[in-house]
Parts: sequence; structure tokens; C-alpha cells
Amino acid sequence: MKTDTSPAFWQSVLARYPALAVLALLTVFPLVFPFHSLATNILLFGLFAAGYNLTFGYTGKLSFGHAAFFGGGAYGCGILISQYNVAWPLAIVFGVALAGLIALAMGLLAMRTRGIYFAMVTLALAQCVYFLFFHATSLTGGDNGLRGVNLNRVDLGFVQLDLLNPLVKYYFMLCFVAVALGLIGRLLDSPFGAVLEALRENEHRARACGINVDRTRLLSLLLSGLVCGLAGALNAINLSTVSIDSLSYHTSGQVMMMTLLGGMGTFFGPFLGAGMFLGIEHIVTGFTERWQLIVGVIFIVLVLFFPKGVWGTLLARYRK
Repeated sequence: MKTDTSPAFWQSVLARYPALAVLALLTVFPLVFPFHSLATNILLFGLFAAGYNLTFGYTGKLSFGHAAFFGGGAYGCGILISQYNVAWPLAIVFGVALAGLIALAMGLLAMRTRGIYFAMVTLALAQCVYFLFFHATSLTGGDNGLRGVNLNRVDLGFVQLDLLNPLVKYYFMLCFVAVALGLIGRLLDSPFGAVLEALRENEHRARACGINVDRTRLLSLLLSGLVCGLAGALNAINLSTVSIDSLSYHTSGQVMMMTLLGGMGTFFGPFLGAGMFLGIEHIVTGFTERWQLIVGVIFIVLVLFFPKGVWGTLLARYRK
């Protein structure tokens, strides 16, 4: 029997199983990419962007406060490991839970605002979280950041993983990313995912159909915060330190740029955007200290020629 390998066949496979498709690409990624440490950063920031995409891409809410979730997860996990010698699985769970609590609190305060007002309120609330952690010097290290988040070896009982090996660390992180991608894919494929997209397309019509808009947006922000918190907790383990900049508005701006570059409202776009942003940064910083200027110019050019992001625009052109 002849196997169907036409573009239409692969498009249908990607549409039906987006999480498996992305996971397959991420599995082979470090085998063809020469910089394993950078590959791990792309993996984790891709997960961060995927969490942000739940709010920005699928629900249509522009947020400048997601650094609070990412940094909250990083500090929650890092503090337990570095200062209280808590087992790493419990530390990760605590980091995710802390990010979820921050997302819930911010959502309750900001969810009734709309448009640019929501973006400004989330920015202000995230800065409040930033200064709260900044001044809790005994726990967070303040301006110096949190040190000593050391997890060099993971004992799973039947095998010991050496996390000092960049390739082993990548696949260790990929296990958590795979679970998160599976949950995100299941969520978006459910009726709740259709409700999120309905809110993005026409909030007034969705409200007229009986959808509780405020509760749905709050739940989407909470789920987004949990995913971003997981990315932050894993990033703390990856770097063995937590910088106060992880809570800065610059981090919120970076994840927004990654999502826009890859394609908001797409499953693979956030990972592609993270790879492009971090890859360009890695290359340009080798030539000049003013890499932000060059990255900004490249970002403007890509937005002009790929208005829906690189992946989103390619999908739209292929469907035409």
C-alpha cells in the first residue's frame, strides 16, 4: 500500500496532533543543533511563550505582566531548593503553585478592564510583584539574585541523571515540557478552547450566547500563569540561579516578542519565536554590544513581511 506523503496529508496530521508534532521536533532539535545549552534555553522560553500564548494568542488579552508568573515560579522553586533543601519535585510544584496564586490575584484585580487598560494594569501589578521580591532580600537575595539552586544529579531510582551534561539536562526538561504541551493541546481541543477563541473573535457575541466572559478569562489567565510558572521553575534549575530580571517588565516584553515572531494563536509559533529571538541574540551579541538595536530592526522587518508571525503567516499562505 502506498503511503500518503502529500503536503495536505502532513497538514492534516499537524492540525490533528499539534502537541505530538511539536514534541517530535523538540526531541530531535538538540541532535541537529550544535549548542545544547542554548537549545535548553529555547525549550524553556518556548514553554514560557506557549503559556503566554494562552492569554495573548487564544484569548486575545494583551498582557505586560507575565514576568510575574515566570519569575514567581523561578523564585518559588529556587528558594525551596537553595535555602530549605526541599526535594526538587516538591520545589517545582511549589513554584508552579506560587505562579498560579500570583496569576489568580492579578486576574481578580485586572480582569474587568479591557484593551490597553488591561495591559497597563497587569504591568503595574507585575511591578508590584517585582518590588515585593526585590525587597525580600533575606529570601530572594534582592538585587544580587538567588544563588545556589544546585541540582547536579537526579536519582530516579532505576537511573541517575547527570544534569551537568547539557544534553541530559535538555531531555530532562523536555519531559516536563511534553506534559505541559499535552495538557495545552488537550485544553485547546476541548470545548473550553473553542470558548477562548470565541472570546478573542467577538466578546459581545460570546456574552450574548451565555458565556461567562469574566470567569473564562480569569481561568485562562490562571492556566497561563501555571504554564509560565513551570517554565520559570525549570529555568531556575537550568541556570542554578534566579535573577531579579526574571520579574522585570523586560521579560514580559521579550515573551511578547517571541509570541509575535512565531505566530500568536498557533501551537508551534511560540517555540519558533523563542528560537528565532534567542538565536538572533546569540549571534548578534558576538559582534556588538548594541544587540538590542539590531534585534529591534529585525523584529520590525519580520513583522512587516510576516504580519501573523513567521509560522502563522506560512500557515495562512499555504492554506490559500
